Amino acid sequence: MARKAATSNKAPSTLAPVRVDLALQGGGSHGAFTWGVLDRLLDETWLELEGISGTSAGAMNAAVMASGWAPGGREGAQAALADFWGRVADAALLSPLRRGPLDMMLGRWSLDSSPFYQALDLAARLWSPYDLNPRGANPLARIIEATVDFEAVATSPLKLFVTATNVRTGRGRVFRNAELSPDVLLASACLPSVFHAVEIDGEAYWDGGYAGNPTITPLVRDCGADDTILVQINPVETAGLPRGAREINDRINELSFNAPLLKELRMIAVLQQVADPGHSEGALWARMRMHRIDTTAMDTLSASSKMLAEWPFFCMLRDEGRHAADIFLLEHGGDLGQRSSMDLAALLEGI
Repeated sequence: MARKAATSNKAPSTLAPVRVDLALQGGGSHGAFTWGVLDRLLDETWLELEGISGTSAGAMNAAVMASGWAPGGREGAQAALADFWGRVADAALLSPLRRGPLDMMLGRWSLDSSPFYQALDLAARLWSPYDLNPRGANPLARIIEATVDFEAVATSPLKLFVTATNVRTGRGRVFRNAELSPDVLLASACLPSVFHAVEIDGEAYWDGGYAGNPTITPLVRDCGADDTILVQINPVETAGLPRGAREINDRINELSFNAPLLKELRMIAVLQQVADPGHSEGALWARMRMHRIDTTAMDTLSASSKMLAEWPFFCMLRDEGRHAADIFLLEHGGDLGQRSSMDLAALLEGI
């Protein structure tokens, strides 16, 4: 059953139009936070969206938004996003990956105490998805086919860049509008411990997060906007030292999925200090103004919640995303088109 998007309380903006790119991270169900951010940013007609680079859930959000934009503009994009996440929640209604009664009573968004999740987590460490899921079924396949019009995406005015990781070479491949398909989106979100590798053009692909989460390079090379808004859902910093086996594994995954992005951001920081002005590629990188929308709410969520697909959880994350975008627009809306609001120089400390 499709759901309606959150009601907007936008006010007419007096800001001059600014052309911006979006960089959308992946993170499973936490991508509903990005849905909320996009839903809020789409309210602002002065934000002229040009390019969107997305990985995993970020790629899903980007493709769904572009598909809805084609027939219905901004409101069509908002409705398409709400429909997509509603379908994901509906598909999970009979899933055994549900919170236990105690977690529900205490309002904890976690699967850590779910016996099925614990069994699945253990099984994934002992057997591969080729053993546990020999047919390679992926419940997202039907949802993608039902919610994304790939012909509309191919001709969309929004430039899309979706990253997947080539299993053989270890390098990321960026797929553009006309190359996108259900398989490309599934490849971008293919966790190798959960799903079969996805074959495209004779090559096998895994989750794009290993190579770029998301990839900034095409936004610099293929787009004219000098402002990129990063929607970050994987925490870079964490409080305390992970000591439990699951905590350590979760932190390793966070570091792995953030590493390619941090390298690109450090390169921008270096080039901003040393690149000569002009039209060289170094100058293009140096001119990029970076901004970030994130939330400390992600710090309190366990990694297991990335597999939680309950509609109330999605709504909570959506509302948090809209709130985070509201704060960003209030505090840094005036920086767009003028200056970076993200301190990239801090990324060079200790390097």
